This record gives sequence, structure tokens and C-alpha cells, in this order.
Amino acid sequence: MNDIKVFPIGRIENNEETIRIVLDQKYREGLKGLNGYSHVQILWWADGCDNEKSRSILTEEKPYTKGPEELGIFATRSLERPNPIAVSNADIAYVDVEKGIVGLYYVDAFDGTQVLDLKPYTPSIDRVENPRTPDWCCHWPKSYEESGSFSWEAEFNF
Repeated sequence: MNDIKVFPIGRIENNEETIRIVLDQKYREGLKGLNGYSHVQILWWADGCDNEKSRSILTEEKPYTKGPEELGIFATRSLERPNPIAVSNADIAYVDVEKGIVGLYYVDAFDGTQVLDLKPYTPSIDRVENPRTPDWCCHWPKSYEESGSFSWEAEFNF
């Protein structure tokens, strides 16, 4: 079996002044053409959960208020998992290839978070028209756009 090597391509800046991805110099050329897309999928490293304890968690006790008493980690969006890789879909505000910047309107990652990869959101590949979800979360918004006005705080026990 080969060793897996992951190299961060940049970092997220998420503060009061800006929300953006800043790529390392050597990856900037990879942004060519991204400006034609409205959304980007960001794979990022949840470094706050990169420890032995968080990586050994395989079940969560009632992570969702209306959910079952216990869920396996692969049935949650928890950052505590064997490999703390997270994914976020985000609206692209602008792309500056020369400076290696992808401006965003919002992202659910902290300032300084390492970015592992970017992928353009493509409906023909990424959108599932009729997904099935458990009954306890079927009242959640049906789209990214609807999520902004949803009271997510009432859904989580963490």
C-alpha cells in the first residue's frame, strides 16, 4: 500500500475584513477558468480535530436535536473523524489568478484553515435532484440558498 501525501494549496482568510481563499504561489495558475463558475467546493483540513482523540471517534451521541440517540461518524458532518477533511460549497465573489485569490461571500471554516483542494461546483455531477434523507432531518432546507435563513442553531447539540 502506498503512503498518502496531502499538500495544502493555500489557506482561508475569514475575518471581519475579508472572506477568501489565498493560494500558495505555485498553485495560482490552477485558478484559470474558475471565474466562469458561480460556486466552488472547498476541501479543507479541520486542524482543530487533528488529534488522536478526535480521530478515534466513530460515533456521536445525539449530535442533532431531532436525530437518533447515536449516529455513526460517517452519517454526520462532524469534523471529528478518522481524517479531519471537511468540504464546503461557497459562492464565488471573484477570482484573481495573478494574486491567487478566490473571494467568497461566506465559508464555514475558520481564519487560517488550510485548503487541500478546490473543485468547481457542476450541477450535472454534484447536484442530486431527489436525495433521500432520514425523517429526522427532512425539514432541513433543500438547497444551499435556502440554508442561509434557516435556524441551524436549533438543530445541533454541539
